[in-house]
Amino acid sequence: MNWTDDSDGAASMKLAATAANSCKSEELLKSSTSWNGTPYDRYPPGRPQLSVIRFTIPPHTSLSWHTHPMPNAAFVISGEFTLEEKGTGKSRLVKAGEAFAESVDDIHRGYTGDTPAEIICTYAGVEGLPLSIPAP
Repeated sequence: MNWTDDSDGAASMKLAATAANSCKSEELLKSSTSWNGTPYDRYPPGRPQLSVIRFTIPPHTSLSWHTHPMPNAAFVISGEFTLEEKGTGKSRLVKAGEAFAESVDDIHRGYTGDTPAEIICTYAGVEGLPLSIPAP
């Protein structure tokens, strides 16, 4: 980018115009239901707190059964990962480049096969609320 500074803010306008011409966006996920079809009905009450977590999961690893008390979405950076719901046995394989909407209050887990997985998860929670709760 070429920067020139004018007293009238022309440098900012040129930067914005250059960025607008070179940036691209792609919607990866837009959903009002989780991956297993359960509709989202509310956010937890309280002061909003966003969290973004990177998970690196080795091959042949099963996460513990758990629930989430708030909506969250994830993007698989590399590898693949299987989501599994405990009550129904319903499952879904997600691969690198795919996004998924996590379930709220449904007991589930994720596991890897022969390859590791790297996942970014964004949680829309509230202060003091855990991101996940271990299943009994």
